[in-house]
Amino acid sequence: MSTTGTISSGMITRRQTSTVDVGGVLVGSGHPIVVQSMTNTDTADADATALQVAQLAHAGSELVRVTVNNDAAAQAVPVIRHKLDRLGVGVPLIGDFHYNGHLLLTRYPEAAAALAKYRINPGNVGTKRRDEQFAQIVEVAIANGKPVRIGVNWGSLDQQLLTEMMDANAVSAEPRDSREVMIEAMVESALRSARLAEQTGLAHDRIILSAKVSGVRDLVEVYARLAERCDYPLHLGLTEAGMGMKGIVTSTAGLAIMLQRGIGDTIRVSLTPSPGGERTEEVLVAQQVLQSMGLRSFTPQVSACPGCGRTTSTFFQEMARDITAYLAEQMPLWRERHPGVEDLRVAVMGCVVNGPGESKHADIGISLPGTFEEPVAPVYVDGELRTTLRGDDIVPRFLEILEEYVERRYPNVTPAVR
Repeated sequence: MSTTGTISSGMITRRQTSTVDVGGVLVGSGHPIVVQSMTNTDTADADATALQVAQLAHAGSELVRVTVNNDAAAQAVPVIRHKLDRLGVGVPLIGDFHYNGHLLLTRYPEAAAALAKYRINPGNVGTKRRDEQFAQIVEVAIANGKPVRIGVNWGSLDQQLLTEMMDANAVSAEPRDSREVMIEAMVESALRSARLAEQTGLAHDRIILSAKVSGVRDLVEVYARLAERCDYPLHLGLTEAGMGMKGIVTSTAGLAIMLQRGIGDTIRVSLTPSPGGERTEEVLVAQQVLQSMGLRSFTPQVSACPGCGRTTSTFFQEMARDITAYLAEQMPLWRERHPGVEDLRVAVMGCVVNGPGESKHADIGISLPGTFEEPVAPVYVDGELRTTLRGDDIVPRFLEILEEYVERRYPNVTPAVR
């Protein structure tokens, strides 16, 4: 299993689920919530896809999904796996199948073997032969010892099931509104497909469910119902969350509500990247959501005040930026040499109002002089005043103290090579 991040002993009680092994990454309530992402390259371009998978994995994605939509993509999957293995990138690959998954998985057994999990959308596995084609994918999963994620999506919901439920609702004594019927249809589609998978022979602990919607209220409702009616691990995320701040805020709002309730075993933040933007942004946002909730730790956190009329200088903003960048640069090395350093809390405050107090609450903090305060900067270590900095070299001197603290607080446990 990936060792990136640690499980927290916070107050959130996770919903109890079975455990699903996805290529060595254990998914379920007994294990840390898993961060995953998806490529947006043409999977048939094995070089470009392998490169993006590696970038996502290096950013912290513990599972990476790739589209497998045609023969060329299916043929590329084992090539991508081989390229990643040669690069030393062991992240499990998940195949995303729609419409023709039953054909591609049987036609290309090397792709079926190279993938760690198959994602099936029950609304996109056919019409007249839906159950047969769904079962065909499940049979390939059984033969290859692979788990499946049954991923319902409100934009491609099983229309036959939805129509049946809408018709039944229309003649009921107390009809429900269409939103209520749609949410119930999503839940029923996921559970019905899970039952069919088990009837086909797939083990209970080989199934993960998801029900993707694009609205926060709908997300909360559909996952709350799923959580009540099964013990399968659940993959959380808004679909079509959007770009930039809108996508980040709506995803965070929905995920935070469910995670606080102990619901969710894997998460993805589905951001639309800006033209030329980094795909890895969605991984970093997902990590920050988990760390902000106290569920996992990935990187030291910097607390910084927003500034006010007491801090008209931009110095503390620049220092907060520089320290945050320094931590990001050091983490690859620190993660290897200083286990536990991802829990480090650093405070960079702008004036004397809350600065000393916030700095004392952090592991290490500095309270900078505001515009109208005496030009001194007290540094607190483990709640105690360590020193007071003055002059033009405050930043490098604080970074030296930070390095010394990391060395002392998180000692290197790797035995020396002789």
